[in-house]
This record gives sequence, C-alpha cells and structure tokens, in this order.
Amino acid sequence: MTTTADSFAERLVIEALGVALSGLDPHARIALAFSGGVDSSVLLDAAVRVAGASRCIALHVHHGLSPHADAWLAHCEAFARERGVEFDARRVEVSRAPGVSIEAAARDARYRALDAMCETHGTRSLWLAQHADDQAETVLLQLLRGAGLAGLAAMAPEFLSAGASATRVRPLLHLLRAQLEHYASVRKLRWIDDESNADTRYARNALRHQVMPALAVHFPGFRDALARTAAHAASAQRLLDTLARADMECASRDEGRALAHDALLALDDDRALNLLRYWMRTLGFVAASSARIADALRQLREVGAGQDGHRLRIDHAGHALRSYRGLVYWEAGESSEPADETALVEREISELVWQGQEVWHVPQWRGTFVFAVVASDVAFGDAGATHEASEAERGEAFDTIPVSVLQRASLSVRARRGGERMRIGAPNAPSRTLKNLFQERAIPAWKRDVPLLYVGDELLFVPLIGMNRAAARDSSPDGEARVRIVWREDLLIA
Repeated sequence: MTTTADSFAERLVIEALGVALSGLDPHARIALAFSGGVDSSVLLDAAVRVAGASRCIALHVHHGLSPHADAWLAHCEAFARERGVEFDARRVEVSRAPGVSIEAAARDARYRALDAMCETHGTRSLWLAQHADDQAETVLLQLLRGAGLAGLAAMAPEFLSAGASATRVRPLLHLLRAQLEHYASVRKLRWIDDESNADTRYARNALRHQVMPALAVHFPGFRDALARTAAHAASAQRLLDTLARADMECASRDEGRALAHDALLALDDDRALNLLRYWMRTLGFVAASSARIADALRQLREVGAGQDGHRLRIDHAGHALRSYRGLVYWEAGESSEPADETALVEREISELVWQGQEVWHVPQWRGTFVFAVVASDVAFGDAGATHEASEAERGEAFDTIPVSVLQRASLSVRARRGGERMRIGAPNAPSRTLKNLFQERAIPAWKRDVPLLYVGDELLFVPLIGMNRAAARDSSPDGEARVRIVWREDLLIA
C-alpha cells in the first residue's frame, strides 16, 4: 500500500513501518498493541497507512489500575473503528501482593494477554510502539539495577518469547519520542494521557522526567550511546547463549524441564551460572538477581547429587528449586512446602506389566514387589466380614486381597503423574490424593518416588501407604487364598 507523508517526522515513521512490513508475508495480518497513548496511536495510525486496515488488528489490555480504564477502553475501540481496524481487548488482574512490583506485574499480565489474543486471532507478528527513549530508559534502569548482559541488551527489535506464537516487533525503536509526538501533532491524533506516567515514585518515570532531561543537556547523544551499549550487550549475550545451548545438550533431561545435577556441577562457576540463567529463560521465568542465582549454585554444590536435595531453600517466581536423585528441577510453590515428587521427570518406561511372578523386580524404581500367598477365612471388606472377626483379624484382611482380584485384569506398574487418589481406612471413607496421604504420614518427599500398582485401570497398591480399598473389594467366596503385597527396596532384598 502506498501513502504520502508531508513532514519529516511522518516520513521517518512511514519508512520505519515499511521496513518492518517488508519482512512479512504479503498477506500476513499484523497485531498492534494499542494502549491509546501517543506512541501506540502513532503506530496504529501509520500501520493503517502502510499496510491497510484489513491487515491490522488492534489489541488492548484493560489493567483496571486506573479509574479511567473503562473510558480508555472505549476510546481505543472508537479510534480503531474510525480507521476500519478490527479491535479486541482483554481484562487482566494485576497482582498487588506485598513485595511485588506493580510495574512488573502489569507488564507480565499485559504480555500474557497480548500473546493470548495473538493466538486467538492467528497472528504471527505483534508490533509494539517502544522507541529510542524507551530503550535508553531501559538500559539505564538495568545498569542501575546491576543487571547482566541479558538485562543490558534491553529491548530487541524482534523477539519471540518462549511459549508465544507471535514474534514481538518494535519498528519504532530507533525513533525519538519527540518525532512520534510531532507525527501525532501533524496527523491531529487524539490520545490518552495516563496519569500514572507522571508519578515519579516509579523508577522509570523518575528517569524520564528528572534524569534524562539533565543528561540531554550535558550528553546530547546519550540515547545513541545507550542504544549502542544495548546492541553490544545483545551480541555478547548471543555468544553466551550459544555456549549455554551446548552445555544444555549435555545437562538437559526431560526435554529441558530438568538438569542433570552432575553435568551442571562439572562446569566451572561462570559456565554453570550462565547455564542456569539460560535454562530459567527457556522455562519462561523472569530473570533472577545475581545474588539469588549464585546462592542457588552454592547450595547445589553443597548438597551434591545425592539424597540431600530436600535441604535446598531457593525460591523464585513462585517456584522452588529442587534436587532429587541426580536431577535439578523447578517446582511450583515455596521451598518451605514439602516437595511434590510428581514434578520429577517421568521415566522412559512409564508402565510395566506383571507376568505372574511371586517376586517381581522393578529395576526402574530399584525395588521389588513380593506377592505372598496367605490362607485366610476372613473375607475382605465390610460386606463379607464376619461379626465374630476380631479387629486384628479385620486389619489383617484389609492388608490382603483375594487371588481373584489379581486375576480380573492385567497387573501393571506405572509412574506417578499427579492427581491419583485412593481410599483407605473405613469402607465409606472418601478418597484422598496420594500427596495428602504421604504428607499425613510424614513420609519425606525424597521417599515418595514409588511405583504405583494398578489392576486394569484401577489403582490397587501404593508402597508406604497400602491397598486402595476401592479397587481391592471383591465378592470372592470365603476361604479363597489371599495375597499380601509387599514392596521392598533393593537394599532390603537378600
């Protein structure tokens, strides 16, 4: 689509968007993040002039942080409709928990909503309105926070976030805020002034209103200098990422959801820290501070790859770092909570089928099931139990099952996947999750990685807990031979 530009600022904006458009398929649609502020208003107006309204869709995120948020939503929809552009919006909840930056929480919520809307509309390119002043502010903030190269690289011109379907594109990144404001003035655009942008309690606003004007007086070219700093940092970070990917090939387990403890600790501190940062980015975590990531590596070296991983106390982004049986992984929750062993990597063989042997060795779990046949005249369960049976006899019966139970379907061993339930105790007791039963018995997390015994598709027996009464009930005749199932770790087998 051709357009004319009557001013220098217009030509700069139009040319920048033309370059971005040239890298797309001629029929690809473009999603534009549209807050209604001057920057995104310029972006949307110019995109329509360059690409045409039919190829554009304006996406608005309603944070609910301002009393004017509903009015802003209405303004954005009207602005888009005036230009014949499709419009969509999402409302998000921004965390206000103590210790959580509202700026960071709002940003994370906004990008999640934008990614979701891009997925809904099938768009593969998301244009954002950040410009050179935004980039300079970001580099300064990261410098003041002591960020590493990844932080100093600031905002990339193009970036595909982990798990997102649309590439984030910043076509205005080399233009100044003043140039965008001049475009808006020439085009007589109407935009929103967010009152929070004037609140200098926020670090970015303080830089924008108090620091950068002073820098501009004494260092007129500071924006270009900071942009070059970001470019150099991005180049160096790409080299570190290449090294991390090579290390990841050796250390990765379970498609990157875990690391081999030994492989990680075989690296020197610099490479190990680089790998941890890279791994966390692939998992979609926000960057951790240098102090926290260094503390994580220190604790991993202290506990080694043995059975002491439960001593780790590293919390980050709502997750806890765990080490278990040679694997390092992140689990949702805080480190003060008991580890949920279902977060562990699944075994390559997730199900094994019993062939009828009395002693069934299961090497994947380093243990053995023993099926001990016992004679019993006490029927299992409440339906067939005799009134004369003692409490001890009933307890003995509940620990055994008739042989016919094992014969009604194939018997198999499976790995835990989470959410399994079973019933113990009284016949009418509700089912409970295995996690709750383990916690109730104070069984340490590092001992809960046990094989689950199924009869058909019903959970029958769980080591350290016992029989599932819901599956073990049977209408077999009195006097039928019964079986007691026992789980023995390898060290306990003679």
